[in-house]
Amino acid sequence: MGPEHPDTATALNNLAGLHKAQGKYDQAEPLYQRALQIKEKFLGSDHPDTAGTLNNLADLYRAQRKYAQAELLYQRALQIRERVLGSDLPDTAASLNNLAGLYQAQGKYDQAEPLCQRALKIKEAVLGPDHPDTAGTMNNLALLYYAQGKYDQAEPLYKRALKITENALGPDHPNTVTVRNNLTEVQELLAKAPKVMPD
Repeated sequence: MGPEHPDTATALNNLAGLHKAQGKYDQAEPLYQRALQIKEKFLGSDHPDTAGTLNNLADLYRAQRKYAQAELLYQRALQIRERVLGSDLPDTAASLNNLAGLYQAQGKYDQAEPLCQRALKIKEAVLGPDHPDTAGTMNNLALLYYAQGKYDQAEPLYKRALKITENALGPDHPNTVTVRNNLTEVQELLAKAPKVMPD
């Protein structure tokens, strides 16, 4: 193996992930960067594994609110996945979701929404409308609408996502509980909203 082998990059990536989970961002960053350098050197700058490491480093920057740095890496990972894997695969949808989440965190809802909608369309087409990953993307789009106060658009997505997660994962699964809580919250807000009388 050796210090410049792709397997070393994988080990660096895993160790960086551990540091990130512990909030040790300063220790995680150089490990992700070294892993990225190795993957670019041995696999190429357009390899899907390189895109994965770009995504991990972008996640780290996002956690630190270094949004400009995260955006560049998320965009690069998305471009690689679209070019190499195609525009309609789950990995591409994951990149779309990540970039949408970054824009949402910054309040850039107009930029986030089409990415999230496109990710959902891919998941429905590739994985099916009743897959738990599809439900996760529905939940993300509903959260985006919720953040904008578009509760009437969030509610049907939460309902669909809840039905999928209950059927696929069970009523007590953490994902199901999260979606159920989200739906309950939006329904409470809709119940309190003033009713508009028709003319």
